[in-house]
Amino acid sequence: MAWRNIRSLFTFSNVRNSFQLSRYRKVELGAPAHTIKSHGAALAMNHKHDWLILLFLAMIEVTLIVTHPFRRFVGKDMMEDLKYPMKDNTVPVWSVPMYAVLLPIVIFLLVYIRRGDVYDLHHSTLGLLFSVLVTAVITDAIKDAVGRPRPDFFYRCFPDGKEFYDQLGNVICHGKASDIKEGHKSFPSGHTSWSFAGLGFLSFYLSGKIQAFDRKGHVAKLCIIFLPLLVASLIGVSRVNDYWHHWQDVFAGGLLGLVVAAFCYRQFFPNPYDDDGWGPYAYFKAMEEARCNSNTSNNLTTPDVQAQGIQVVNQPGRQNGGAVGNLSSAQDAMESGRSL
Repeated sequence: MAWRNIRSLFTFSNVRNSFQLSRYRKVELGAPAHTIKSHGAALAMNHKHDWLILLFLAMIEVTLIVTHPFRRFVGKDMMEDLKYPMKDNTVPVWSVPMYAVLLPIVIFLLVYIRRGDVYDLHHSTLGLLFSVLVTAVITDAIKDAVGRPRPDFFYRCFPDGKEFYDQLGNVICHGKASDIKEGHKSFPSGHTSWSFAGLGFLSFYLSGKIQAFDRKGHVAKLCIIFLPLLVASLIGVSRVNDYWHHWQDVFAGGLLGLVVAAFCYRQFFPNPYDDDGWGPYAYFKAMEEARCNSNTSNNLTTPDVQAQGIQVVNQPGRQNGGAVGNLSSAQDAMESGRSL
């Protein structure tokens, strides 16, 4: 008996029903209806102005990078705190876009392959790029405006250790021009702000997808969403250890990146602790429109169905009426026979 129950689980009808159920759930999630092929082009065109703004932000960022920062007064007494040795970056500059932009996009693509929702893929990518570029523009604008010297500014300014000052006590640098220019870009930390802007956005995204705040007390979910923030924090620590930034620079950069990431995430997604926090606003709007269209089409076809039902009901009535007439004729004949 037990073997028969186990074998019945693998019958063709059960396998077919399971496949249909999984396909139905996939349709409910909107995967076949909202793919790159079906809705990607229209969605990108609908947000073409947003993509143009991203391009404009990228141009502003390039301009800020090549702009020379403010030449802040640096006196001899200030140099006592700026004599840290020059070191290479533990985290290279070229790697920042790799982990802050490309890594989250890869995760977005994996979620798209799993769910097939182009709204989620488009809005998460757009929100991430806005988070990183807005943070980059704010960071470099403040860098150029403040011009705070880095902890290793002494050896950028005086690579041979020989100090020169003007009559006002300001430094007269004779180091490499690019090193001196970069030495005035300490506040805030660009590595840290980029890291928290990209990985912070990823943390918000994952917290919504895995429903970390579903009030069920699964601490393992918190470990997943804290992991990107931990990586971003360690990158910030490396900037202090490399003597490229003061701790205030790192703190301000991390706060800036995380705040911008939160604003950009909420532009496209509900709060991670909401019941609908696992999907973007656009997805629920599309599903609501599809539901309304379905209800409208059902209302339009209901009178036709009712009319057909009336005709079907009336047809047996006509047949019964004929049978009643034949029965009455037979009774009349019988009565006439008796009278005879």
